[in-house]
Amino acid sequence: METTNRPDEWRIEQGLEGHKLSILDQSGPELIHIYPPSQQARVKDEEAIAAVGDRDELFKREKEGWRGYVEWEKYPEKKAQAHKILTSQTFDPTPDYMFGQIPATNPVLTGEDFKQWHHALGGELANVPDDSWKIVLREKHPDMLHLLQFPYNGEPPKRLVTSKPITPNPLHFVRNHGGIPIIEKDKWSLCMDGLVKQAKTYTLDDLMDESKFPRMQTTITMQCSGTRRYEQISLYGGQGDEVPQAPWAEGAIGTAQYTGISLKKVIKDCGGLVAPAKHLELYGAETYIKDLEAMNYVVSIPWSKVKANEVILAWEMNGEPLPKIHGYPLRVVVMGYIGARSVKWLYRIKAIENPSRAPVQSKEYLYFNQQVGKYNLRPTDGIQIQEMPVSSAIMSPWMKQAVIHTGTIHCKGWAYSGGGRWPERVELSADGGFSWYDVPPENMSKKGRWTWRTWQMDLPCQVEGWIEIVCRCWDNALNTQPLNVRAAWNWGLHVTSSAHRISVYSVNKNNPATRQRINKMEQLGIPLAPVTRYQPLSTQSMEEYEQYWKEHDPRDVDE
Repeated sequence: METTNRPDEWRIEQGLEGHKLSILDQSGPELIHIYPPSQQARVKDEEAIAAVGDRDELFKREKEGWRGYVEWEKYPEKKAQAHKILTSQTFDPTPDYMFGQIPATNPVLTGEDFKQWHHALGGELANVPDDSWKIVLREKHPDMLHLLQFPYNGEPPKRLVTSKPITPNPLHFVRNHGGIPIIEKDKWSLCMDGLVKQAKTYTLDDLMDESKFPRMQTTITMQCSGTRRYEQISLYGGQGDEVPQAPWAEGAIGTAQYTGISLKKVIKDCGGLVAPAKHLELYGAETYIKDLEAMNYVVSIPWSKVKANEVILAWEMNGEPLPKIHGYPLRVVVMGYIGARSVKWLYRIKAIENPSRAPVQSKEYLYFNQQVGKYNLRPTDGIQIQEMPVSSAIMSPWMKQAVIHTGTIHCKGWAYSGGGRWPERVELSADGGFSWYDVPPENMSKKGRWTWRTWQMDLPCQVEGWIEIVCRCWDNALNTQPLNVRAAWNWGLHVTSSAHRISVYSVNKNNPATRQRINKMEQLGIPLAPVTRYQPLSTQSMEEYEQYWKEHDPRDVDE
């Protein structure tokens, strides 16, 4: 018999292949199915690209000792040339893992689109993807979870996220927007210009001169606003900036001790700001490509934040020179703000009047109302994300894990709040959020204005079967977390600040029947895992079954 069904029909019908579904257009008199386009052949206008010029000459190395750096912000014509090259050809589409299956590989995503764009521009950018990956393999822990190979996005596995209150450099999460520039310390310089009384250029030795700039050493938790993004995309699709499918989990957070100087002191050394300056624009040396436009990574922070001595120019991380992947030789660390404001590979600071109009600041890292979506979104509808809200996460046990216990389940995790606030209380629930237990203060790491608190607790639980463990935090201002993901969902997929929920199968050995069954399985060598596997082991003998009905009423009631 002929059939029109596809082999994956069941998966499509059940929403497991949502990216293959048609859009139903019910806006007219007739129903129209709009299907995803089939993959088209690559197109390349060689003549238009050749007319732009020699790419090796156009995008050649800008400075001696600065490998992988191209200056875009000073040269609009160079941006236009790059845009022409990128729009004169097509590239392979980004695979959609929002509704489809996420690959069981490490790296999870390879970033082929970003690699193709860099190779298309050529010149100094041609080798950046390969150079960057070599640095990842050299500087990062071998167990890191590589969510995106290029530009590199990675987090440590859950078992190592809170293994120490201070995150070792090889395990600290990384969220890069472009390739890793390789800059020699002696060739590096920082330009401070814009609305300052006297523009200046500094070497690293200048900034490290303690007679001019007193040292700062501060322990700071840095968190990506995409932390726990997977909880949003597992329920509702969205588009988180240029990597809509990057499935960040609970590890996009880390704590380190940074050494450097206050940005406020550098501005003072330039004679201070000149009216109407109210913001500082920060320039990173990596090349970032957004909407086929090439640019340097540029964001801004308000002067009020700098004036409070809450912005560090750091050259040291956990007692060591900054790793290349974390911004060597100098980076910005903005206390209590989203990680996106802590610019790496810093080479310029410009005093300006208003927040930066650069795309990363003006069009990304925005928090939208739930009624704002793909087809009605405007950047001005979003709130620019600066301070991180209160958040927390359970690191152990894991989602869908079975736990054998005797009345308490041992849980571990982290809690954090931005803006100089700190976690005051962490609470856990074993019944989906109906009843709560607070983590004993002695089971939490030390308080700090700019740091997380790691915690652990034996959570009371007498239940047999599936339970939902929930974690929430209260900070010192009594801010807490919304109780469900839907309350925090937004099209930008930022700031999953809802209470963290995991489903766990509780196997309670305080239950005599449970204890007896487990002991019998162990005696017979029957494996306990996975918990959903059928095991042909009788739970009652027929004699026990018959004895029960001799002692109890029958199933049906006699007339």
